[in-house]
Amino acid sequence: MTEKNNASEKTPSNVESFELDHRLVAAPYVRVAGKTDLDDGKEVIKYDLRFCQPNKEHLDPKAMHSIEHMMAQFMRNYTDKLIGFAPMGCLTGFYAITNGMGREELLRALEGGLNDILNAAEVPAANEVQCGWGANHSLEGAQEAARAFLDKKDEWDQVMAEGN
Repeated sequence: MTEKNNASEKTPSNVESFELDHRLVAAPYVRVAGKTDLDDGKEVIKYDLRFCQPNKEHLDPKAMHSIEHMMAQFMRNYTDKLIGFAPMGCLTGFYAITNGMGREELLRALEGGLNDILNAAEVPAANEVQCGWGANHSLEGAQEAARAFLDKKDEWDQVMAEGN
């Protein structure tokens, strides 16, 4: 098997985010990355919460880990429809998996959770009992990233860069 080095070539995939041309997006943004209808008539909606411009910048792993902990807890103060809050392996953002949460409700819970991060005195469950790497956290880094994302709230609706 040979490795492809041509950035313009991509392998077809059944993973939605692999079909997104990461060179054309303009972070920060919030977008629906997928919807799945369940047999009982409910809908799972996955949101792409992109903090950093792909292939140009990324979140510090300790800050990202802390944001994951805090948002998993804090967003649930604003909605009962959050199923999960997970980091992207590329370190550029997160996925919010929801039980049919509409965009406006997601944005309210997201903003509320980010503001809670700014006011937090500690990272919840950042210890060896409750976390698989309890020492890998940064409250200050999480607060810095949350502040930067909130400061660009007016850009969250624009996913693609101008001209794309």
